Amino acid sequence: MDILFLSPGFPSEIPEFVRGLSVVGARVWGVGVEPVGALPDTARKHLHAYLQVPSLLDEMETLVRVRRWLGGRQLDRVEALTEYQVVLAARLREALGIPGMSVAQAEVFRDKEKMKLALDAAGVRTPRHARASTVAQVREAAERIGFPLIIKPIDGAGSAHTFRCNDAQELDAAIDGTRHVPQVSVEEFIDGEEFTFDTLTAGGVIQYHNIAWYRPRPLVARTQEWISPQVIALRDVDQPHLAGGVAMGRRVIEVLGFQDGFTHMEWYKKPDGEVVFGEIGGRPPGARQVDQMNYACDFDSFVGWAEVICQGTLSQRWERKYNVATVFKRAHGQGKIVAIAGLQGLRQEFGQHIVWENLLRVGDQRRNWLQTLLSDGFLVVRHPDLATTVGMADRIGRDLRLYAR
Repeated sequence: MDILFLSPGFPSEIPEFVRGLSVVGARVWGVGVEPVGALPDTARKHLHAYLQVPSLLDEMETLVRVRRWLGGRQLDRVEALTEYQVVLAARLREALGIPGMSVAQAEVFRDKEKMKLALDAAGVRTPRHARASTVAQVREAAERIGFPLIIKPIDGAGSAHTFRCNDAQELDAAIDGTRHVPQVSVEEFIDGEEFTFDTLTAGGVIQYHNIAWYRPRPLVARTQEWISPQVIALRDVDQPHLAGGVAMGRRVIEVLGFQDGFTHMEWYKKPDGEVVFGEIGGRPPGARQVDQMNYACDFDSFVGWAEVICQGTLSQRWERKYNVATVFKRAHGQGKIVAIAGLQGLRQEFGQHIVWENLLRVGDQRRNWLQTLLSDGFLVVRHPDLATTVGMADRIGRDLRLYAR
């Protein structure tokens, strides 16, 4: 099988998907903006061929270059696993006559208003919402929906440029903060816990699903620098507390007609027990959450994704063994990392339960915490017992410190 793969080298987990395709026997034709020599070793090793293009944002130019490069060669699939390339992949499929998600389908996964309107029509509970492209439309929608509310880009990813507004003054600030955004979604703020519903799907049938718990919810974590955000992949995804979200997630996949690959959905559970849809992407979760699934079940979900893409089934055996917590750390101060405190004590206390350390090193430049979910690094811990896992995650948040100057 020959597969065109967009951006095979970025973000950091994407080369593992390239590896997965190679493992199941596919030939991977990569298209990206980096020179081939700048690609991570894992991506470069598993690519059959590679085309460098000036920008993946210029869809027509990319299509022209890809056509010329392929020279009439017929491929079997086009895949993109980052939010901003889902529509480009669909456009390439249509232009090259390759089966898979169409542009119209892809736009439902990218445009938050189209997404919610489709689900509203099917009876799925979504936040009250409206599309706005002018300041007047934002204010009109805010008056109709009422405070508190959320303003975010129609086609955004993660929590970037997302604002919670509790009153008119905060609404003014959100309007100023999104003036560069052509269209925004104005929607009801849902007060509750936030979870994911992530799936590997083949032919529209869910082969595997994962539920992760955000502590705190990303909107809060994005606004308070001192927080060490946690994402916890839950071992017991069948507990009654989560049943409403699982049922809703399955219904969303059915309504939107997703067929093959990863999906990443976010949903809320209110204090009164009501479950409310958040949004869904036709791609895997970011921030190394796919690795969390591997640590939770001791399998290779990168290869699992490749199996459902190439073979239409997930053949790997897997078992939910652990709760897995990723704790993201933000350094105190600005500049370069000058010290890391508390790590050795945590290693001694938690031992083998720490399965991955990925922190910036002393001397590294601190990252901009507003522009990366990975912050200045993270630790991953796992344990069969949820309370123990949460306890370890909280200790890491409290005791591990990175200092920059």
